[in-house]
Amino acid sequence: MAKENGESSDGSWKKHVEDIKKIFDFKEVLGTGAFSEVVMAREKATGKMVAIKCIPKKALKGKETSIENEIAVLRRIKHENIVALEDIYESSNHLYLIMQLVSGGELFDRIVEKGFYTEMDASRLIRQVLDAVNYLHSMGIVHRDLKPENLLYFSPHDESKIMISDFGLSKMEGTGDVMATACGTPGYVAPEVLAQKPYSKAVDCWSIGVIAYILLCGYPPFYDENDSKLFEQILKADYEFDAPYWDDISDSAKDFISCLMEKDPEKRFTCDQALQHPWIAGGTALCKNIHESVSRQMRKNFAKSKWRQAFNATAVIRHMRRLQLGTSFGSSIHNANSVSNPQSRAPAKSQSVDCAPLSPTDRDRPSSVFEVTWSRCFCCHLM
Repeated sequence: MAKENGESSDGSWKKHVEDIKKIFDFKEVLGTGAFSEVVMAREKATGKMVAIKCIPKKALKGKETSIENEIAVLRRIKHENIVALEDIYESSNHLYLIMQLVSGGELFDRIVEKGFYTEMDASRLIRQVLDAVNYLHSMGIVHRDLKPENLLYFSPHDESKIMISDFGLSKMEGTGDVMATACGTPGYVAPEVLAQKPYSKAVDCWSIGVIAYILLCGYPPFYDENDSKLFEQILKADYEFDAPYWDDISDSAKDFISCLMEKDPEKRFTCDQALQHPWIAGGTALCKNIHESVSRQMRKNFAKSKWRQAFNATAVIRHMRRLQLGTSFGSSIHNANSVSNPQSRAPAKSQSVDCAPLSPTDRDRPSSVFEVTWSRCFCCHLM
């Protein structure tokens, strides 16, 4: 007889179950990938809506360490801006991660859909990311793959908080420990990662700087069709605040980004320091509407790819309406909230990397540097 509501007899954190559908009523598929499927489901006992990541055990062969790492990280984390792992079930054929359901969609999609967007909006977004990552760092956890696709809105409400997801490449570090595995996403990784030097939590701060840069102009700071040239730009921290795209952006915002996108990790701002910067804490972020320029660039450079989304907000909302739960669901969520030419930069897909020493110059590049030559973490991205 399966143990459906307790830990396994060997004391592990996985709850054994013969049929997960005895506990959860599966609704709509939110995303499907090579190694997993994310399904919206209702817990029968409580009526609570969740997202369940269903991973076939046959897909885990040879990758057990990666999924165990993701779970070990997620089990420790409790923060309002981080998607929570609520439970883990195991059947004879599957592993099920019961995740907090978020329904607000991806960061860039929401910005593009807005009619009004300012530096102040970007500052508030980055403050939430900094606060969450600062929390992770205080626990000795380095995310290592911060990027816009991993930032999701909690709900469709205009004032929804932002949520960090995807801990498949995260790493717990001991006091004073550094890491050396080359991992992350091309275009967002810090110079020391590409240089294959030991690194630590400063890599997350670099990635936040890259995200802040994009939030203020709509295109990435580094781009080239040739891998080696792209890496050379990153290694040199060779980026600019191009005119006319940055003409209306404050000097304070540019200084904030420069403090995070500092080549030397020893000089780079920590999350604590970034949270105290005037652009975050001092009210220097401008309130001028920059939506037209930023959204135009985002449409060009970050086209929406519905097939790769782990959480399909439309499916969630549609199902809630079907069950006539829209009002109560919305209320509960609301309460929980209390490139040489920039226009030609087009990273169509950003893919995570966890690999041996890199040799980008050995490859021919028929397409975007962000495409198929990069391996993906199997347990987190639905691709």
